[in-house]
Amino acid sequence: MMLDLSKLDFTKGNGLVTVVTQDAHSGDLLMVAHADREALEKTLETGEMYYRSRSRGLWHKGGTSGNVQRVVSLTADCDGDAVLARVEKAGPACHTGAETCFDIGPVDALVELDRTIAQRAAKAPEPGEKPSYTRRLLDDRNLRLKKIGEEAVELVTACADGDKERAVEEAADVLYHLLVAVRPLGVTLDDVKAVLARRAGRTVAPAKK
Repeated sequence: MMLDLSKLDFTKGNGLVTVVTQDAHSGDLLMVAHADREALEKTLETGEMYYRSRSRGLWHKGGTSGNVQRVVSLTADCDGDAVLARVEKAGPACHTGAETCFDIGPVDALVELDRTIAQRAAKAPEPGEKPSYTRRLLDDRNLRLKKIGEEAVELVTACADGDKERAVEEAADVLYHLLVAVRPLGVTLDDVKAVLARRAGRTVAPAKK
């Protein structure tokens, strides 16, 4: 994470450098902003992203909304007038509530699925309300483990039969039931991605609980 501020060229941008912020786990481009020396000093000091805004001055990302960005790494570009910030985000990056500041639609369907499962886990049904299928799985350990086995067998069968269309459907079912099964353990999609990234030779910090 250490960034040598003395090697940055703040003069080109009248005291500012461009900051490109990227999700450290998914690789999604979250936002582009600016930072001055003070903002980057605060970022290094706290481990959370600070920017310099024309309208709000020194700006702690998520300081009001709670959607903070925890720093994984800060890397200067070859000219020293831009910084790549790889972060773990606690919520949407855009002030509109969108995941990113770029209108490119859902970036990762698995991310959306994991978020939905988290919402179901955090909110119990109201009295008299019929629980969703996800909620039923979360509340019944034996059921959710049984379903993983059943879906895995169906996927194996589809693959053995050479049925591509059915294999895709069954693979989606397995992924869904897998994410539900690990949620009660406090395991998220980001945790799984971090392991895969390390195995692929990338250095990614594990998601904070």
